[in-house]
Amino acid sequence: MRDSADPEELARRAAAGDTAALDALLQHIQPEVVRRCGRFLPCREDAEEAAQDVLLQVARKITTFQGRSRFGTWLYTVVANCARQKYRELKRRAAEQPVPIDAAQHVDPRTTSVIAGSRVDLLEALERLEREHPHLVAPLVYRDICQLEYAEVAERVGVPLGTLKSRLHEARRQVRPWLAGSA
Repeated sequence: MRDSADPEELARRAAAGDTAALDALLQHIQPEVVRRCGRFLPCREDAEEAAQDVLLQVARKITTFQGRSRFGTWLYTVVANCARQKYRELKRRAAEQPVPIDAAQHVDPRTTSVIAGSRVDLLEALERLEREHPHLVAPLVYRDICQLEYAEVAERVGVPLGTLKSRLHEARRQVRPWLAGSA
């Protein structure tokens, strides 16, 4: 097997049970997974933890990849879910641990978690959007955070391109004031 094999091909072979292809796939995607997790969790250690969760999920769930969409699209779904789950875990841990007063004075709580370095403003906005308009979360995450192409996002979400653009516009409109701190 070639080390430089296409990740789409490696994913198809891994989904069919080829363990060597799975090993090669995990090695190939690891740097990209860390980078993508870093879009959600800028603290390197948190992104690396989330990336390990992603790689574990890929290894466990690769047989569910059916090849109807690109592997990269399937992977970004796993990345988004694992990174957001890691944030929830960090948030829970932070709530259980008191923050020293002097540490709390030196950070902007809208943009940085005192325990994790996470983009609290963005992650909180996504949590709120999920509560209030759950159908708008996936378009926003796939397009603006994972930076997938519009057509790929529309395919992944299962809506026509025009509907996707409308949902994305509405998601951005909803999130904008929350990120600015006015809501």
